Amino acid sequence: MNRRKFFLSSTASALAVGINRADDTPPSAMRRPLPIGVSTYSFWGFQREAFRPIETCIDHAARMGFDGLEILMRQLVSTARADLMKIKRHALHTGMPLMGYSTHQGFLSPDAEKRAVQVKHTIECLEQAYQLGIPTMRVNSGTWGTSKSFDELMANRGEEKPVAGYNEENAYGWVIEAYQTLAKEAAERGIVMGLENHWGLGRTPEGVKRVVDEVNSPWLRVTLDTGNFLENPYDRLSKLAPDTVLLQAKTYIGGGVWYTLDLDYPRIAKIMRESGFNGWVSLEFEGKGDPMTAIPESLSLLRRAFA
Repeated sequence: MNRRKFFLSSTASALAVGINRADDTPPSAMRRPLPIGVSTYSFWGFQREAFRPIETCIDHAARMGFDGLEILMRQLVSTARADLMKIKRHALHTGMPLMGYSTHQGFLSPDAEKRAVQVKHTIECLEQAYQLGIPTMRVNSGTWGTSKSFDELMANRGEEKPVAGYNEENAYGWVIEAYQTLAKEAAERGIVMGLENHWGLGRTPEGVKRVVDEVNSPWLRVTLDTGNFLENPYDRLSKLAPDTVLLQAKTYIGGGVWYTLDLDYPRIAKIMRESGFNGWVSLEFEGKGDPMTAIPESLSLLRRAFA
């Protein structure tokens, strides 16, 4: 048999085997493992200054074997275009895709001018993500700001009193109006925003879903955080899983700063798989352990669960 005949014969045999496997194998068993990235927040944690440079986080993430990196916007020392381009270049040279941009904004204020400032800030964040080539951006509803501190908010398990004279119904109107404007800006840049279950109106799956459904744009979906539903997490995660564009996976090795959740990641992976989720999983390490050992340990846990 000459080389041409051998090649054609081998190709036909391989295709036949592939077809038979496709016929016999359930679709869920044929899916690729989900890509797993890490948030720069996992390294920095708002306090470990040696890990603040994004380039440092890129290097560690690559060495540890992550598939991509999510950047926490507040961790950036500068958002000047030239500095963002340096980060983009470093990520390219390191072979580390930049896959998520995690931002903060708040629209729970009766002051229209304050909300307009937050809309402007979020548009600037969308532009930064666009310049970095990042396809999805975490966004929030914000909080009322009536807690004395974040520690107090956590002690109250994310619940907070509205500003005097207003209620959550007012807040839904403000948040939905803001994201109707922002969805148009996101569309122009090709960036999918993900509203996170992150206190404020995001404290419940119903709150997140109401905003996303009423804005009704493919450019506003859900960033689903496994660590922000403190009670009945699996039922509540499953309600948002079909709309999720990015899954942020919390771990608490060494014990959590504000609380510790014992999360069943094989169960969460099953929820996401059955919802049809095919996107990125982003590790957010939030424990007191040494990040240099706890982050790789967390990666191994997530690899096993989402394989």
